[in-house]
Amino acid sequence: MDEKPSARRGPDVCSLRYGLAVVMHLSNLSMITQRVSLSIAIIAMVNGTQQPAPANASADRPLQDPSGPIGEFHAGSSVYAWSPETQGILFSSISYGILLTLIPSGYLAGIFGAKHMLGAGLLASSLLSLCTPLAADLGVSLVMVIRVAQGMAQGMAWTGQFTIWAKWAPPLERSKLTSIAGSGAALGSSLILCVGGLISQALGWPFIFYIFGGLGCVCCLLWFTVIYDDPMGHPCISLREQEHIVSSLAQQAMARCLPLWAIFSGFFSHFWLCTVIVTYLPTYVSSVLHVSIRESGVLSALPFVAASTCTVLGGQLADFLLSRDLLGLLTVRKLFSALGLLLPSLCAVALPFVASSYMTTVVLLILIPGTSNLCDSGFIINTLDIAPRYASFLMGISRGFGLLAGIISSTATGFLISQDSASGWRHVFFLAAAVNLFGLVFYLTFGRAELQDWAKERTLTRL
Repeated sequence: MDEKPSARRGPDVCSLRYGLAVVMHLSNLSMITQRVSLSIAIIAMVNGTQQPAPANASADRPLQDPSGPIGEFHAGSSVYAWSPETQGILFSSISYGILLTLIPSGYLAGIFGAKHMLGAGLLASSLLSLCTPLAADLGVSLVMVIRVAQGMAQGMAWTGQFTIWAKWAPPLERSKLTSIAGSGAALGSSLILCVGGLISQALGWPFIFYIFGGLGCVCCLLWFTVIYDDPMGHPCISLREQEHIVSSLAQQAMARCLPLWAIFSGFFSHFWLCTVIVTYLPTYVSSVLHVSIRESGVLSALPFVAASTCTVLGGQLADFLLSRDLLGLLTVRKLFSALGLLLPSLCAVALPFVASSYMTTVVLLILIPGTSNLCDSGFIINTLDIAPRYASFLMGISRGFGLLAGIISSTATGFLISQDSASGWRHVFFLAAAVNLFGLVFYLTFGRAELQDWAKERTLTRL
């Protein structure tokens, strides 16, 4: 049977915990813009129409060629002879960094506090983003190092968020609060893809990194001012809200726990397709729809407008179904997981067959991230249901599976499309759909929503 959380209510939208969700939304927006910056800037950084470089030419050396299609970019911006394989490794290198810090950051967040872990990660990621243009001039190897280090910084920031929500989010508001905070990633992807092309055309591609790196530094000031690890220690929280949070919240993860493995498989499947879309959408739109970088940026941004909207609406709908007792908690988690894995798979499989139709392709590209983000109210927050006290640690492991999928999918996509563009994209989307279906079947079979026995330890411990 589904376990129903208490229906007791406290202060609502104007409360401090919703303010924290907004601040975390802005922080996620900032980090994802820094992560996706390379995806939109790469179109201007790499001259895809040039002839292969001579055997003795260096891929690290910037090319200065104001003629041809590159002429539409800001004059004076460097152009590099990076192959599709090199670009695939660059795209995935940030995931290597995130993978290195996911689990350690879960422990460190419990020792030093999530506020300092997330703030330091956001600041480091922002400073590294500001250094990326200089690194590109010095060599592609240095860019890879920068991206790995940036991934390590962002891994620290992503993981610690669930340490905060484990202490701040009441059970009936988890979907709302985490969806508000999480939608910043989708909105940030939309923002960078929409304006990145305009920035590149007007100011030059380095300013993509300068502007969004600077934005992250500004968000750090807001983060360290507003965010606190625990509602008990926040100087501005009301007694009523503090009592409501503490009374509504209830560590040791078991390797043989199938509900946990169901969550891990869901993360792996979800991140596989999402990483392909976030990383390669500008390249796909540019190569398949044959549009300019400005149109490519705008078209690439549209899917993430839908994703941001669906994330918030999905969270609202999930909590509505729970609060009205229309569906049980387990049913809601499996329903939104199924919608978030099955619908984008169908759209991805259909994409290669409608490549000749501009409008249909755009609609399907919009639907993939939009429907995929319904998972935010499914298995993505399932650790808060089955083991709230270990949510940060388990989220680190979960995102580790997701980032592993991102590393494999980004690198594999680069190699597949370098062989043959048409068949390569078809194989990319078919493979992503197959991975999604595997994750869906596993989660529907073994997913649970009740608090697990090994997570019922009442003694307060720290990871």
